[in-house]
Amino acid sequence: MLDRGPQDAAVEFRGVTKSFGGLLANDGISFAIPRGTIHGIVGENGAGKSTLMNILFGIQRADAGEILIKGDASAVRDPADAIRRGVGMVHQHFMLVERLSALQNIVIGAESGFFLSRGVGRGRTAVQAIQQRYGLTFPLDEAPRNLAVGVQQRIEIVKALYRKADILILDEPTGVLTPQEADRLFEVVRDLRAEGKTVILITHKLREILAVTDNVTVLRQGRCVATLPTGATTRGSLAEMMVGRKLKAVELPPSRPALEPALRIKDLHVAGRGGAGVNGLSLEVRGGEILGIAGVAGNGQSELLMAIAGHAPIAAGEIECAGVKRHAGTRPARGVAQEGRLAHVPEDRHRMGMIGEWSSLENSVLGLQRSGGVQGLGFFLAWKRLEDWCRKLMAANDVRPADPHRLMGVLSGGNQQKLVIGRALAHDPDVLLIGQPTRGVDIGAVEAIHRKLVEERARGKTLLLVSVELDEIVALSDRVLVMFEGRCMGELARCELDETLLGLMMAGTPKEEALAHMVEHKETA
Repeated sequence: MLDRGPQDAAVEFRGVTKSFGGLLANDGISFAIPRGTIHGIVGENGAGKSTLMNILFGIQRADAGEILIKGDASAVRDPADAIRRGVGMVHQHFMLVERLSALQNIVIGAESGFFLSRGVGRGRTAVQAIQQRYGLTFPLDEAPRNLAVGVQQRIEIVKALYRKADILILDEPTGVLTPQEADRLFEVVRDLRAEGKTVILITHKLREILAVTDNVTVLRQGRCVATLPTGATTRGSLAEMMVGRKLKAVELPPSRPALEPALRIKDLHVAGRGGAGVNGLSLEVRGGEILGIAGVAGNGQSELLMAIAGHAPIAAGEIECAGVKRHAGTRPARGVAQEGRLAHVPEDRHRMGMIGEWSSLENSVLGLQRSGGVQGLGFFLAWKRLEDWCRKLMAANDVRPADPHRLMGVLSGGNQQKLVIGRALAHDPDVLLIGQPTRGVDIGAVEAIHRKLVEERARGKTLLLVSVELDEIVALSDRVLVMFEGRCMGELARCELDETLLGLMMAGTPKEEALAHMVEHKETA
């Protein structure tokens, strides 16, 4: 006879354990998710959230323990089995076939026949009913590659509901959304709860957890630290449970920027690399201030950083950085970087900022080979001097474990990023380009990285910050420039920062129009 769990539990985890070699990802995790609720799961990177959800959805199998779905303890064999039992999952990175239409993506795998076209014909009415019921509108016959990322997410949700999911897992669902799109998503989530469906929300944004969930489970180092009603906790207490210590918010004191800009861009055009590119952008950043670049990913922010750093050619316009001018046809400004006046923290550290198969020591001098500022670098390498260099760098940036010979790839995301940022700052650059400084970084490391950037600002350095995390942009920026499809939608002073205004601009509304819309909406409310 099957062991049946509590009748009001949609999902119950009992002693779930999963290891990968010597890494214990889930360590005896036990908690229950009541039916018809929105349940948040939070934890640092590596806490075991994704592994636990992958086991629930049948992507992986637990080494020990069991998961009861609606009281049934039968093991989930694969994702198809999970779907048959009413579990749907919207992954952080969408699982869509770019060349198929939205409707074809929804019905594929559930077409009840050999020919996809017949399944599409039968499914159109049902899909339209789901769209109307939840307000998840999008063109059914358009390919996802031609639609915005927020619309692609709607396709994924409708796909799960089309398969009759009544337990829906949302993995970091707002990372690619404007604030307005996120609000609309949570309206849909609340509608699902009102119909008796269960939603599991995996996110690192504690503000969202507090705003939308009924209960929350905190994981730390593979273990379940607590499960409690959301109304019984606070953002600070959740953060403390996640990292095991109290965190202090980084304050941004008033700035006294230099008179002359250290970074000036005029009418810049850069070809897109799968995104929008840069289309006629102009900006200035002075020493002693942080200019934040806000926008949904893929709107030209990456191309902007790459062009300033000298890794992408300029199609038109001019970049002046630390006194060196560059325009279309000129060579990349590598000399500025080599002289230590410009440093670049790339958005994707794994692809551009480190080599995981190399030691921390080797990574600590990556890109500094011709800088002339690291003792031990030369025609012959002085390994003892390089080891001393790396140990000092790791100590100054609190990289743990402080072992120069440990492979970079086995460090946590936070320690990798602290070493990459520390290396960029090692030669006291005048201008610092920072791309996604806390992507894939633990909440404790976020605190340390933010403090380091604020310290550089206080030392009179010029910082250009690109981040898809709106909270991060608001917390660290003296001014914010909003990009949409490679163009500037306007610039906001720190005193003007407003989430609604930012969201409208991120969706393509110029600043003046967005302000007028807000006034009109306020008057009619």
